[in-house]
Amino acid sequence: MSIEDKQKLQRNDRVTIRTVATHAGVSVAAVSKVMRNAYGVSDALRARVTDSIEALAYRPSRAARGLRGRSFTIGVLLIDIRNPFLPEVIAGVNGVLAPSHYQAMIGVSDARVQLETSLIESMIDYKMDGLILVAPRLPSEILAKFAVQIPIVAVGYHDASATAFDTVNADDQRGAEIAVEALLACGYRDIEMLSLGERQGHAVSVVRQREIGFRRAMQRGGLGSSPAIGKIPIASPKREEAMRKFLSRKDRPRAVFCWSDLDAITLLSLAMEMGVRVPEDLAVIGYDNSPTAALGLVNLASIDQSGRELGQVATRALISRIEGRTASEHIFQIPSLVSRNSLTRSGNSTDK
Repeated sequence: MSIEDKQKLQRNDRVTIRTVATHAGVSVAAVSKVMRNAYGVSDALRARVTDSIEALAYRPSRAARGLRGRSFTIGVLLIDIRNPFLPEVIAGVNGVLAPSHYQAMIGVSDARVQLETSLIESMIDYKMDGLILVAPRLPSEILAKFAVQIPIVAVGYHDASATAFDTVNADDQRGAEIAVEALLACGYRDIEMLSLGERQGHAVSVVRQREIGFRRAMQRGGLGSSPAIGKIPIASPKREEAMRKFLSRKDRPRAVFCWSDLDAITLLSLAMEMGVRVPEDLAVIGYDNSPTAALGLVNLASIDQSGRELGQVATRALISRIEGRTASEHIFQIPSLVSRNSLTRSGNSTDK
């Protein structure tokens, strides 16, 4: 096809699968087989069709593909884009999808149930083949109703009784226990947890699971049946105000476990601003081991739940669902501690 023909085509007609078939000198069915990566396609046929697709800059209609069967798109719904842990999860998703014919389409909510529901419904309407929901706030029975319409895998959602959808989690209870055990091993006994406010978490959320693990480890360490858990608002400026009050307390603990790096890093920044030395005056452990935690100026000890691996496992589970698996899976990853300067500095006296 000449340059003039291509320009004329671009001016007058949309490139379709039939255009590609004509250009490649093959049938429409052959082009479809190549695009679906169907079994039995020869290398020569694949090369001819691929060359034509590239030459014509053909982009298949997602809507049309959805009407015929799979759209080869996967929806990824994120609840809070601020969390520095999320890029690792997305990297894991994309890493699995890269060699496949699937592409990820990302939607961002803001912890509002109505918006979350609307985004899921839109993804279903756009004929996506499956959904990965990261820390959804919706009740299990609502997710189950959506899962009847589309395969779903929920990450950061602890409901082992779910049968309509899969879950992929770090063992958040164990992660909190590891944090407490590390503080105890360093000699700290005056330990609190900073968590989210009651309205910001629910029974199946990672927040509440980490609280359960914190309480259990504190009790096992002989530190009381009702260990202190401070509740931090999710929105600024109340969030920072609550942290300042915590740091200003005369009875401030010697060590704190934060439910996530998101709050732990903010706490470190405010501590520096207020002259609270870390770890000399206050040891801090976060959760997620986000890339920011590893920066030299931050140096935050954190529980690593391998976000990239969670994204990979969730994506493989979803593809398995799309391909016909019906039995539910509930997958646990084992977290670990990455120790850094906010926990203890070698050679320093902690004066616990």
